[in-house]
Amino acid sequence: MFGKLMTIAKNLPDPGKAQDFVKKFNQVLGDDEKLRSQLELLISPTCSCKQADVCVREIARKLANPKQPTNPFLEMVKFLLERIAPVHIDSEAISALVKLMNKSIEGTADDEEEGVSPDTAIRAGLELLKVLSFTHPTSFHSAETYESLLQCLRMEDDKVAEAAIQIFRNTGHKIETDLPQIRSTLIPILHQKAKRGTPHQAKQAVHCIHAIFSNKEVQLAQIFEPLSRSLNADVPEQLITPLVSLGHISMLAPDQFASPMKSVVANFIVKDLLMNDRSTGEKNGKLWSPDEEVSPEVLAKVQAIKLLVRWLLGMKNNQSKSANSTLRLLSAMLVSEGDLTEQKRISKSDMSRLRLAAGSAIMKLAQEPCYHEIITPEQFQLCALVINDECYQVRQIFAQKLHKALVKLLLPLEYMAIFALCAKDPVKERRAHARQCLLKNISIRREYIKQNPMANEKLLSLLPEYVVPYMIHLLAHDPDFTKPQDVDQLRDVKECLWFMLEVLMTKNENNSHAFMKKMAENIKLTRDAQSPDEPKANEKLYTVCDVALCVINSKSASCNADSPKDPVLPTKFFTQPEKDFCNDRNYISEETRVLLLTGKPKPTGVLGTVNKPLSATGRRPYIRTTGSETGSNISVNSELSSPAGNRSREQSSDISETGVSENDENPVRIISVTPAKTEPVKNKEINSDQATQGNSTERGKKRTATASGTENIHQKPEEKNVDETGPSLAAKTRRGHPPKPEPQGTTAKNEETNKPPVRGRKRAAVSQESPGNLEAGNAKAPKQQDTAKKPAAAQRQIDLQRSQVLGSDGDSLLEIDSSPEYSQNAMDLFKACGSSQEDTEDTEIAEGGFLKV
Repeated sequence: MFGKLMTIAKNLPDPGKAQDFVKKFNQVLGDDEKLRSQLELLISPTCSCKQADVCVREIARKLANPKQPTNPFLEMVKFLLERIAPVHIDSEAISALVKLMNKSIEGTADDEEEGVSPDTAIRAGLELLKVLSFTHPTSFHSAETYESLLQCLRMEDDKVAEAAIQIFRNTGHKIETDLPQIRSTLIPILHQKAKRGTPHQAKQAVHCIHAIFSNKEVQLAQIFEPLSRSLNADVPEQLITPLVSLGHISMLAPDQFASPMKSVVANFIVKDLLMNDRSTGEKNGKLWSPDEEVSPEVLAKVQAIKLLVRWLLGMKNNQSKSANSTLRLLSAMLVSEGDLTEQKRISKSDMSRLRLAAGSAIMKLAQEPCYHEIITPEQFQLCALVINDECYQVRQIFAQKLHKALVKLLLPLEYMAIFALCAKDPVKERRAHARQCLLKNISIRREYIKQNPMANEKLLSLLPEYVVPYMIHLLAHDPDFTKPQDVDQLRDVKECLWFMLEVLMTKNENNSHAFMKKMAENIKLTRDAQSPDEPKANEKLYTVCDVALCVINSKSASCNADSPKDPVLPTKFFTQPEKDFCNDRNYISEETRVLLLTGKPKPTGVLGTVNKPLSATGRRPYIRTTGSETGSNISVNSELSSPAGNRSREQSSDISETGVSENDENPVRIISVTPAKTEPVKNKEINSDQATQGNSTERGKKRTATASGTENIHQKPEEKNVDETGPSLAAKTRRGHPPKPEPQGTTAKNEETNKPPVRGRKRAAVSQESPGNLEAGNAKAPKQQDTAKKPAAAQRQIDLQRSQVLGSDGDSLLEIDSSPEYSQNAMDLFKACGSSQEDTEDTEIAEGGFLKV
């Protein structure tokens, strides 16, 4: 009883005082039987609005004290009664709404005079009734109301029929006993909708039968048997509704249909449908297409994947090892980028749909504890990489599904680490959305721990700070992170780490900064459980730990405090620490550490700049990140600075979400360039339009960038306007995929061809330049005065040192004049920054307290 009283008090104003008042009200109800009977009538489902008004007045009169003009206790009780009493909606109100809708159905309403069509009025009326059916189900229980709903079921409008089925599902629990005539009319309609209705109607019809009929096993069998026998993959457009019905039937009645469903899954779903491509997709180059343009075969395959998930969720056990087989199938679909047969017959947009379906299916299975235990780290990583898919809509929808499950505490904590990969997203709005999701999830988990004392026993799965080990392990296995000592790749790792840590470190609650630092230090005493005997895998893991420690130490002065208790590391990802194992090695050099924090590289020697373009006096070097190697959309000059600096980065490298209209294949940014000529230093005058563009990367791949305001836009050959003297541009490379052989005649040098194995993710297109970048990159710098044309020898040496060169296969430097005449906006585009969000205040660092674990 005390727990119930606390729950009520929490939902009232001033919960502290309300708690005492609720206790007092409970005592009064126990002593006054008449008052208790009035309250029972008030909360009765059959209570009308008129009866509720009488009950509220009677209760208030009983509790009133004439000697006390202001009675806080009475005010609290009135507030509570106003919330629970049926003030507006009762059976009469529902009946009146149904009569208004009937007039629209019969055509006797004055809808046209109100400016709406009868169909619109009917649909709006049904939607209102559907909402009320969730909160006032007993008010619908009348023959007149159900007769009107049956009339709606016979209408051609699919949305109207779907809403009517939903209302029956929510309110029809007593139809079978009280209204047999309605029952006999409703059953054949529901059977017809489950077999030949729309997918949404089929779902609601199956759930309606399961909810309101006592002989549901017989009813569901009458639907299951004919549908399972009539499945035909050669007619995919007739498969979608049956697959939806079969999936929901197997989820609602797993014991009854376990054996026949296993046969359907093995012989038809996998072997006949998913493992065959019967049609050839349209090669339009788009990475996404509207729902109405998706081929029926792909829609059927998506529903087949959902059927597999619903079947497993119904069984809730892995005794037959069916879940292992399903997870291997879903992983293979992600590795093959959606083309499971690898026959190249499916279109790019259809492949995007199947990648999204496979990633969402793994995430759905992870919500069931028995399946979460058997999902391997490799399968989890494949699922996580979907949030960096090359298709914008795949990233968007997957992130929304991930947030929806996390915010309801349905997914394990490790799945929150996936949001760290959103730091790589080239679209600013997607990164902002991911940060808001993190803020919401972290807030909900902390509040849940405060309000539920028993939650302390489950801190490992609830405490937001425990996401750090999962994030470190995930980033160590990022397919873009192949060289632990590569500065560009380490910069990407730092951006992903800070994307998560910035939100976690906003406040130092319970000494959380020291706790997170201790976790990173403890990981360095373990080995990677995924590959414990592989030196490079462990080196990558320890390197990510050092980057995390570097970030935490630089942003918090209180992280050096003692952690009250050693954190617990997940054994699924890390081995137990060895007793004699001591790992005090620094895996990132001091020079790299400074570069990661400040964005300022250590000056190179004079000899390192021979035969390379030189930097003009007073200009700040800007190094382009090699997209094919690092997979980052973050400037290499980024640093852990205030969010104000972040705004300049977003201006220079972001794509506006509003500009993303479609995803096309092979994005190419066409930029006219002029090769720079090496001249003696004393005669050299550098303009920003003379900077050359890097012609290849270390791994022999050429970098491309997305066009301004869009993503994945396909350029036709005749539309290319490349300067013949400039370097050629090749197609965008993909994350975790081996490089494709370059065409003959290319200037790139393929000296290093080893790549990590295919990981199933296509990398999101990285916006290297925005319109502002192009303008800044093509604008000529002001001519130097005569005094600047003849610099002293020492000054020339400084210029040489400030010009960092990436080698013959790397990118040259692009310099922006910092003279007062130069546009301040252009300078802002290239300011170093590290914070992953804009328009936020500096990270607030608090001290004191201990983390309770």
